[in-house]
Amino acid sequence: MTDQNFGPYGQHGYGQQPPGPHSTNPYGQPPPGDRHNNPGYGEQPGYGAGYPTSGALVPGGHPQPVGAGIRGKRRNPFASWLGLPLITLGIYGIVWVYKTNKELNAYDRRIDVNPVLSVLAVTFGAFLIVPPFVAVWRLGTRARQAQRAAGLPELSAGVAFVLWLVGGGPLYLQYEINKIWGRYPGSLEGQQVPLYA
Repeated sequence: MTDQNFGPYGQHGYGQQPPGPHSTNPYGQPPPGDRHNNPGYGEQPGYGAGYPTSGALVPGGHPQPVGAGIRGKRRNPFASWLGLPLITLGIYGIVWVYKTNKELNAYDRRIDVNPVLSVLAVTFGAFLIVPPFVAVWRLGTRARQAQRAAGLPELSAGVAFVLWLVGGGPLYLQYEINKIWGRYPGSLEGQQVPLYA
C-alpha cells in the first residue's frame, strides 16, 4: 500500500484506495457533488454535497471520509509550553490559545468556537475567576472532538484540565493535537484533509 493521492482531495499521503462498488474514479469515491446513483452520499452541514453520510469502510478496510477540513500547524510541544512563553514574557501563551482554537475550528467546522472570546476568557476573564477555567476545559474538549474526527483515540479532557492547573496543559494538548496533523503524512499546513468521523 503506497501513500499517494486521495481521490477528490488531491493531496498526497492519505493512502490509495481501491474502487468502490459505485465509484467513477480509481479511489473508491465519486467526484465531489456526484450524488446520482450513489447510495449513502448526501449533504452534510458545513461540508457540501458528495460526502458519505457515515464513516463506513470501503473495500479493503479503508475508512470512508465523511467531510473535509483544513490541516493546522504542527508545533513543538516544549516550545509551546515553556520556551516561547518565557521568551515573549507570556504573550505567546495567549497567541497559542488563539491559534489553536482557530485551527481546530478550521479543521472541523462542527467545533464551534470564537478564538477571540477564548483569548478574552483567559486574559481579562481572570478578573471574574471562572472564565479561564471554562476556556481551558473547552479547549480540551475541542481537541478531543478533533481527534475523533481524525479517527484517533481521544485524549482525556479531565487530564488536560488538571495538567493545565499545574502548568503543563499546553505541553499535553499540543502533543495530542500534533497527533491529528500527523494523521495526514505528506500534507502541509493549510491543505484540505479528510475527516473520518
